[in-house]
Amino acid sequence: QVQLVESGGGSVQSGGSLRLSCAASTYTAGRYSMAWFRQVPGKEREGIAAITRNGATTYADSVKGRFTISQVLAEYTLLLQMKNLKPDDTAMYYCAAGLKDRNTDNYLGAGEYKYWGQGTQVTVSS
Repeated sequence: QVQLVESGGGSVQSGGSLRLSCAASTYTAGRYSMAWFRQVPGKEREGIAAITRNGATTYADSVKGRFTISQVLAEYTLLLQMKNLKPDDTAMYYCAAGLKDRNTDNYLGAGEYKYWGQGTQVTVSS
């Protein structure tokens, strides 16, 4: 079992930056693939960035070039650096860990992950 706690959300103007953190209850690097998702009420949860157990990263087209996923290994922490934020980035952001099927390559699929945090809200105003 892995507990995940997100932080760092808030309100920012368009073009601004935020850094989200996800603190894990156990060491995850090399053991679990992890990812960031976001969700707007009434819409499906969208996978936006993932990092595999071997450190490879993948991004959704909607955030590529603006968001960066990384890990602070010594702190059991997953980060999401977000730059050039847009109003369309407004959502609840969640981190996830642990693929149900380690053979999958669908790292941005919400149904693929076992463990989830409670989320942190990001609001971008124009």
